[in-house]
Amino acid sequence: MATVSDEKPIKVVGYMPADTPPLGAMLSLGFQQVLTMFPATILVALLTKFDVGVTLLASGVGTIIALLVARRKIPMYYGSSFSYIAVVITVMSLYANDCFSNPATTYCPAGVRIVQVGILGTAIVEILIGLLIMRVGKAALDKVLPPIITGCLAIVIGIALAGTALNNAGTHWPVAFITLLVTVGFSVYLNGKGLLGMLPILFGAIVGYGAAAAFGIIDYSAIATAHWVQAPRITLPAFEDPRAWGAVISIALIAIATVPESTAHLYQMSLYIDALANELKRPALKIKELIGLNLVADGADDLVVGMLGGCAGTNYGENNSLMAITRNYSVPVLMTAGVMAILLGFIGKLAALVQTIPTAVVGGLSIYLFGVIGMQGVALIQSEKVNLFEPRQLAVGAIILVSGIGGSIALPNGLFPFVIPGIFPNGIPAIVFSAILGILINLVFVLLPPSLFGVKERENLNV
Repeated sequence: MATVSDEKPIKVVGYMPADTPPLGAMLSLGFQQVLTMFPATILVALLTKFDVGVTLLASGVGTIIALLVARRKIPMYYGSSFSYIAVVITVMSLYANDCFSNPATTYCPAGVRIVQVGILGTAIVEILIGLLIMRVGKAALDKVLPPIITGCLAIVIGIALAGTALNNAGTHWPVAFITLLVTVGFSVYLNGKGLLGMLPILFGAIVGYGAAAAFGIIDYSAIATAHWVQAPRITLPAFEDPRAWGAVISIALIAIATVPESTAHLYQMSLYIDALANELKRPALKIKELIGLNLVADGADDLVVGMLGGCAGTNYGENNSLMAITRNYSVPVLMTAGVMAILLGFIGKLAALVQTIPTAVVGGLSIYLFGVIGMQGVALIQSEKVNLFEPRQLAVGAIILVSGIGGSIALPNGLFPFVIPGIFPNGIPAIVFSAILGILINLVFVLLPPSLFGVKERENLNV
């Protein structure tokens, strides 16, 4: 009988950020990363009328640049962010009317060029917040942007998109509901099933596409006319257009909602990486301490995206989960994935195939995904144990929700009728107005805390 000393030690398999796997492993692991980011990244491009090829190109280049800015210490993959969809659609509808008035339009360069200026503004905001955190620490930022603001803003972003999702679904309800139901089914019943569990959107889109084909509502002509190799339609920001400068504030303010999301991803990755380091008997990296640097990397990604004409980006939780499943946190693998995304951006047939996805399929996916964005805001408030019985928290949250959701639904074009020449010539978008209002009201409570008036403050619930 073998003794304990005769047993062979168990080999720990996994890659730390600085590790370079063998070529075969690097290619296969990199392809998995691309496959994981692809459905959501492309869906944002479809919803906002951005070029699919440029979106893939920008995702790859932006990821590589962000990894380099983060000194190859923070393994993150960057794709298109859903948080910006509502304000991007609002801006493009205001300043480039043809973008959304014609359902047949799949790409709107005039609107994209205006939005690019706003995405560059987002990049600057993220970089400045990152540098500020590196200087003064995250606690100071949390006073200005507490969870009640960031959580409620996420709820507004998701629910404000409800009309867009339903309008898209309404182009063919049977296809939309088939897409919705199978996507939800895949997300629930494949949860925890490895790579398959990371791809419910892709599988839902495939089934929805098949249903649309059965109903005969797909136009394949674009695939036939597209070239196999085609340069992405890169556009330059419309710096010369005065309307674009109003988009800067509107779009850049949405970074408020992505900062806590990015920070949560960083904490998640730090936990996984340090657990692997412990098994490999290596020092813990503690990348959770690099909050500021992580946000600077986020901003670097948006600088690239904004200059090329891709959708505003964020680091992807789906890809983080895939890394946890495969125990692969290799930065060289993520750079390989970035190169693959760049190459995909030049395949014209692929972009044409994506653009044949019927609006109803997109609508079915959107009903689920937009609702999830809102629910993530609820989850943030819960995880931070925000005391919703305290008047201060209730006031800030209630005002953001009603002005953001109500304004988006009830006001003409979703605009508050407060004209600021040169910045908001047509009025302030409801999402932006709700964010500004929430921040200002919270600042009043920071400068004049209830304790000054003998009121006991209860920031969080201790349960």
